[in-house]
Amino acid sequence: MQLPVRRAFIGREAATVARLCGTCGAARRQFASSAKLPQPLAAGLTELKSRRLLSVTGSDAGKFLQGIVTADVTPSKGGPRHEGFYSAFLTATGRILNDVFIYPMAAGSPTGEGFLIEVDAGQAKRLEKLIKRYKLRADVGVRSLPSDEANVWHAWDDAQSGQLVLPSNSSRMTMQDPRVPGLGHRIIQFNNNRPEVDLNQTDEAAYTIRRYLHGVPEGQDEILREHSLPLETNMEYMNGIEFRKGCYVGQELTIRTKHRGVVRKRILPCVIYPKDRPAPDTLSYRDPSDASNSPDAVAAEMIPTETSIGRFEKRGRSAGKWLKGVGNIGLALCRLEIMTDILLPGEQSASTFTEGDEFTLEWGEETVKEGVKVKAFVPEWLRRAMDASAAH
Repeated sequence: MQLPVRRAFIGREAATVARLCGTCGAARRQFASSAKLPQPLAAGLTELKSRRLLSVTGSDAGKFLQGIVTADVTPSKGGPRHEGFYSAFLTATGRILNDVFIYPMAAGSPTGEGFLIEVDAGQAKRLEKLIKRYKLRADVGVRSLPSDEANVWHAWDDAQSGQLVLPSNSSRMTMQDPRVPGLGHRIIQFNNNRPEVDLNQTDEAAYTIRRYLHGVPEGQDEILREHSLPLETNMEYMNGIEFRKGCYVGQELTIRTKHRGVVRKRILPCVIYPKDRPAPDTLSYRDPSDASNSPDAVAAEMIPTETSIGRFEKRGRSAGKWLKGVGNIGLALCRLEIMTDILLPGEQSASTFTEGDEFTLEWGEETVKEGVKVKAFVPEWLRRAMDASAAH
């Protein structure tokens, strides 16, 4: 009975070694021969199969969620919220469990009065169990929604400056993505049909590329469960935290970090490039499966999560860690004073960033190490938000 399990285990290990180390070039051949990824699209509609929905109903649902998420679910002024919003569930020590969207649902909606919670598909069952554990005697019911009952889509059109006109109706709910300007719109579709939107449907990879170019992490492959801090993921600048609301799980560390005013690491978009080439000047996407690229080109998908970022041809402390990528772009948790020109409040003289510094990612066994250079970029929306915060 053990033989099939062991065989499956060995198969997974062998696949991992081939993917990460590339000792026989198997990983590169895989990416070179695979279907080309879509280029960054100015407009598109994609079903987000990486996300799932939970329904939370009951007379205590609003008050209950108010005590366990970072956003303000039931504002004391102006009445309850009617539009969806971005938020997170935290551990008691202030680490992120799940990044979520929460959608208030009125009486008569297809899922009933209450809230829909959009979460990483791989985490939906765990979050459902967490909510059930927290609810105690509260009048709260929670269940996972099958895809034929409701699913998540994302739409965008840069020609309209991100201001798509997508009215909600009986078969769907829409909301402008509140995380960064111009990212697009979320659509909750209450049946198994394609949303009636005049946009070409594309693969979810196009949405992922768009997120990376905007510097927006999503899901627990990028916002590491029980490790990531909300402010390190830029959640306070993506409208995911209300600092003036009452107590919630994980609030103490989050508030203390905010008032201390120094966040040394943040998730930033990055470009990877060969060690023998100069650093790129701009954040732009390139598909390594393009015929014009070298067959030895390294794809961001090949880099293991949490690979340490080091200085090129120098020793010193880690400059950050890689999270996830596609093609030649991705996201990394970067030390601001080392990898960017951002000056931390009150620590200008301690900044160690120098224009022209280069950084590397290396992984694999010592005898067969893979490696690329990596450059971080600070998105304009984040730079503006940090400048405005520092001014106050």
